[in-house]
Amino acid sequence: MKDSAPTDATRQATLYRMVMPDHLCPFGLKAKDLLEREGFVVDDHWLETRAETDAFKEQAGVETTPQVYVDGSRIGGYEALRKHLGRRVKEDGEESYQPVIAIFAMAFALALAVSLLARGTVLALPVFPDFVAIAMCLLALQKLKDVESFSTMFLNYDLLARRWVPYGYLYPFGEGLAGLLMLAGLLPWLSAPIAIFIGGVGAASVIKAVYIDKRELKCACVGGGSNVPLGFVSLTENLMMLAMGAWTAARALA
Repeated sequence: MKDSAPTDATRQATLYRMVMPDHLCPFGLKAKDLLEREGFVVDDHWLETRAETDAFKEQAGVETTPQVYVDGSRIGGYEALRKHLGRRVKEDGEESYQPVIAIFAMAFALALAVSLLARGTVLALPVFPDFVAIAMCLLALQKLKDVESFSTMFLNYDLLARRWVPYGYLYPFGEGLAGLLMLAGLLPWLSAPIAIFIGGVGAASVIKAVYIDKRELKCACVGGGSNVPLGFVSLTENLMMLAMGAWTAARALA
């Protein structure tokens, strides 16, 4: 057990967390860090064996650790502590655009890095096609992590996949291939039709599901199991691919 000496000038908290040779509780570490950042002096009690942990839970009448006490009152675990301190806690099943925002932000940063390396400047028009191509690759990667889960979610709204189920399995490979070829400037006769086709079908599917049928669905754009709402983000992804395909074809024909 490791204890911190309290002082009268600071708030006090007591923390019970698992610190074992084969398991260091991550939520216990997070709770301790959060308490200290909030100005608490933490009386940090280590539960160093399974028997010690079970005995504490039975004595305290709780089912999980860590457990936080402030001013003698039990607050609960890490998420309960966040709520107690007024911090945001993500609810189960909560919808969020964070995954796709992170992908688009990273794709744009990578496009800037590629432009700086290849052209010596970030103020070049090809930054935007590079951004779309990189975003396509990253989005394809998310889908390829679990193609089965992606294809299942995709069947909820994609018009072609509903008629021909294998399309749901092929989609992420096509998206990734088109993105890589466009980024490398190779085989525009192949990459442009792929991007135009999957972007066009995808855009039509989203428009029908969301804006015509008014259905509330989860988007498969960042892979199966995500909580990104189907709508503007998925439509944007498909319109970007459609525009990128058209731009690539126009360049090849010029």
